[in-house]
Amino acid sequence: MARRAETIELAVLGLLHEGPMHGYELRKRLNLMLGWGRVLSYGSLYPTLKKMLRGALIEETATTLTPVTRRPRIVYQVTEAGHREFERLMSEVGPTAWEDDNFDIRFAFFGRTDMEIRLRVLEGRRTRLQERLDRVQNQLSMTQKEVDRYAAELQRHGVESVEREVRWLSDLITAERTQGEMGPDMGNPPPPRDSPHESPHESSATPLNSQT
Repeated sequence: MARRAETIELAVLGLLHEGPMHGYELRKRLNLMLGWGRVLSYGSLYPTLKKMLRGALIEETATTLTPVTRRPRIVYQVTEAGHREFERLMSEVGPTAWEDDNFDIRFAFFGRTDMEIRLRVLEGRRTRLQERLDRVQNQLSMTQKEVDRYAAELQRHGVESVEREVRWLSDLITAERTQGEMGPDMGNPPPPRDSPHESPHESSATPLNSQT
């Protein structure tokens, strides 16, 4: 739970860099970022917002009354301390930066980091997935005869999902390096090689993530 709260905190800081938002808008944007498999409830969002308020990372202001409740709508905005905390979090390049629960959020705000940080996070993510892929493929070769065709199909789907993300990451890494050689760092990712990129967490429904 603590790690999930930190991920939500990073996402909130990143979104509020775009401008002030009220709780409903924040939740809607966060759910789009987190993907269909990880819907964020108000019960998860508001405790995080309260913690960030206590830490002076964000502040709240009241806007015009809402037409239904006639109560002022609370809008959140990032503070100077919040700006500094966001920059600190986005500069981290350790394992937490490329774990399943954090990578998507980090990637969404890649345009605000420099090329060296992006490369280290992308390479770390690719290495982690490749290790996972190798491990699961070895296990599949040993258990293939022990499962029925539906279980085998689910496992195959999981492997293919991770293979697809590894290819996508490799494309991004190549593009970052090429861009660095050609000119200024603009922070623009290339289009995916496959069909529109599926969320890295799409494979969470398969046995792959259970192997971490």
